[in-house]
Amino acid sequence: HVQLVESGGGSVQAGGSLRLSCVASGDTASRNCMGWFRQAAGKEREPIAAIYTGGSRTWYADSVKGRFTISRDNAKNTLYLQLNSLKPEDTAIYYCAAEPRCLFGTPASSWRYWGQGTQVTVS
Repeated sequence: HVQLVESGGGSVQAGGSLRLSCVASGDTASRNCMGWFRQAAGKEREPIAAIYTGGSRTWYADSVKGRFTISRDNAKNTLYLQLNSLKPEDTAIYYCAAEPRCLFGTPASSWRYWGQGTQVTVS
């Protein structure tokens, strides 16, 4: 079993930055792949970034490529998402997810473990 706890959300103006964190605990093999999703009001939860355990393989949705950076510190069991050049359309609840196998770009239904989410609001 895996537990995920996100933090770091908040309200920022357009063009600003935030860094989200996700502290993970539980079975290491079950979180070989970790990712970030977001869900805006009235929309489906969408994948935005993912990273494999070694950190050498990453994936980004086109909508965030070049603005967001995913990273992980395995020693701290922490996943990060650096959000730069934020836009109002980035407003959403951001979720951390984990899965034993890397399924880059696959929908939320393919991921097994989830955090509770953290709100990001860009005005």
